[in-house]
Amino acid sequence: MKTIRVVAAVIKATNETGEPVIFATQRGYGEFKDGWEFPGGKIEEGESPEQALVREIREELEAEILVGDLIDTIEYDYPAFHLSMDCFWAELAGEDWVLKEHEAARWLTKEELDSVEWLPADITLIDRIRAEIS
Repeated sequence: MKTIRVVAAVIKATNETGEPVIFATQRGYGEFKDGWEFPGGKIEEGESPEQALVREIREELEAEILVGDLIDTIEYDYPAFHLSMDCFWAELAGEDWVLKEHEAARWLTKEELDSVEWLPADITLIDRIRAEIS
């Protein structure tokens, strides 16, 4: 089975009430269209995971991010491929972002993390995120 190596940004911020929130994006294309995920994408040849993440967020959201610590590497078997996904904490370096490839985006509080239909690999991170942002 083919392995696809990707990176994902778990972008943290605080909302107007000072509560921590996590950025989620809704896929706008492909087999998993409409599923919710953490933004990111494939690691290209010669890139570190961190470099790939900065590039992907620039491409997908026209935004700059500060990449933090590795949260986990998710290994997940989809029917057609194996996904190896390095998931990093991240913060937006500015206020602005634009949805280039996604249908929608939401900032979710800890209580709202279960309110979207996460893609199978991404959902495996939710309990860990919930525990770490409390």
